[in-house]
Amino acid sequence: VQLQASGGGLVQAGASLRLSCVYSGGTFEYYALGWFRQAPGKEREFVAAISRSGRRIYTADSVKGRFIISRYRNTMTLQMNSLEPEDTAAYFCALGRGAGWEEVRTKESQYADWGQGTLVTVSS
Repeated sequence: VQLQASGGGLVQAGASLRLSCVYSGGTFEYYALGWFRQAPGKEREFVAAISRSGRRIYTADSVKGRFIISRYRNTMTLQMNSLEPEDTAAYFCALGRGAGWEEVRTKESQYADWGQGTLVTVSS
């Protein structure tokens, strides 16, 4: 599985970033997709998920209203607005096999394939 995440960087609080995850292994629409993040010294946590159809999304309470997940063809994006220092983490995209057309997945165990992380650092 080829998942390539990009778009991370160093920004100040209040800024925006747009992360992308590109899939080069076939037809992306077969899979439910998600973003997770892992801050230094902490466990990986769920950020946002989107169904195969693209119509159903779910975001963690910590980023609700600030982060927007979307997908188009073989790319998934995470638009991150009003970034806070607490958003500093490595962000990972993930692909879930065998999902229903409108299913969203929020648990790490539901994803079998992961991209490498892209680091987001938000300074205060």
